[in-house]
Amino acid sequence: MPDFTPPPRVNVLGVGISVLNLTSAVAALDAALKAGVRGYITVTGVHGVMESQDDESLRRIHNQSLLSTPDGMPMVWLGRLAGHKSMGRVYGPDLMEAVFEWSSKTGKTHYFFGGNPGVVEELKARMQARHPGLQIVGMHTPPFRPLNAEEHSALAAELRACRPDFLWVGLSTPKQERFMAAELGRLDARIFVGVGAAFDFHAGRVSQAPRWIQRSGFEWFYRLCKEPRRLWRRYFRNNPRFLWRIAGQLTGLRKVASIEP
Repeated sequence: MPDFTPPPRVNVLGVGISVLNLTSAVAALDAALKAGVRGYITVTGVHGVMESQDDESLRRIHNQSLLSTPDGMPMVWLGRLAGHKSMGRVYGPDLMEAVFEWSSKTGKTHYFFGGNPGVVEELKARMQARHPGLQIVGMHTPPFRPLNAEEHSALAAELRACRPDFLWVGLSTPKQERFMAAELGRLDARIFVGVGAAFDFHAGRVSQAPRWIQRSGFEWFYRLCKEPRRLWRRYFRNNPRFLWRIAGQLTGLRKVASIEP
């Protein structure tokens, strides 16, 4: 059986961000599946890094992941500053599209977990229309609370029956990261991927920022304008703290935690 060697990581305030671009991310997932590796993928930007500053358990979850992809342009810029010139943004919606395109040709299977009522059904219809041959073997919209014992047993039984290669988790950060870390050993799927709002974007419920805004690093402002009541507290709390702390890391004035799991 082939070996799987995970890519190196860049230390961003104690969170290890994998050195990836979209092409190498899909290649890494392909290699992990061929090697029989199981694990979870965190798609990590400023929000995930800053939530980890005050939560050691969440920081460990990121650092114990199979991959933690550079979701936002600040992660990419810091990786390139560290000498990884090939590093590129691996944004949740883009990762889904790339994996679906690849797996529609390779027969890999998928299960959707998350979203508001009706979202996963819309997501399935749109993705199968866009990627003929895509195998979506199940989906579940969970309640807005932890699953009770009966609900968890039903989900586990369904996953045992369909055994998907990918379990896509569309919850918010850090809820989805905690779910994946806790359930990796209990649910029968090979690779869990936490993609947050990607379900809503691909289902057509929320519009994505234009590409030039995404590349500029100001997607957060576009999203804030679209959903101010939900997002203002996140951005106005996290973004200034991130800039202050990363300046300390880059100048050597702030000691950051190790990224060792």
